Amino acid sequence: MPEDHDLEAYKVPPTRTPVSERTTSVPNPVNYFQTAFSYVFDGPVTFVRELIKQLQSKNKFYYYHQKFRRVPDLSECLEGDYMCYYEAEAQWRRDRLVDAEIVEIVRERMAACKQREGPNQFQNCAKEVELLAQVTKAYQDRYGDLGYHGNARTCLMKQKHRMMEERKAAQEKQE
Repeated sequence: MPEDHDLEAYKVPPTRTPVSERTTSVPNPVNYFQTAFSYVFDGPVTFVRELIKQLQSKNKFYYYHQKFRRVPDLSECLEGDYMCYYEAEAQWRRDRLVDAEIVEIVRERMAACKQREGPNQFQNCAKEVELLAQVTKAYQDRYGDLGYHGNARTCLMKQKHRMMEERKAAQEKQE
């Protein structure tokens, strides 16, 4: 719409709200209260806030993710130490989530390589395919067949049984 339109051609309808014209010499007390509030309450708070911001801007801390300390494994907990059991279980759950995310990242890298390479994916993406095979085998060895309700104790027992089977196979091989 052009800026220089003809006011006579397009007349603006009159407003229905009457315009109040103050003719009194008494000042509005609300203006005084707003000014007093601004100087008494808002001014000092704003000053302190800006001061704190200025001090904090010198030492900036960047938190990317929470870092947990490593806790003893379930096999290292003393008998009856339920707090150690709980911490080991929480550590196992975090490790499981991290390992699942590692598998997902490697899978995404392999898919991106296959998408990028097209018909030459078998030659050019062999390294990513091999890495995915290793990572998924390690994940399956550790967490496979545990199900959704798997916990640190069943995972430890699975590892123990696997080690016993490997020792038994090694002994049979020697004989």
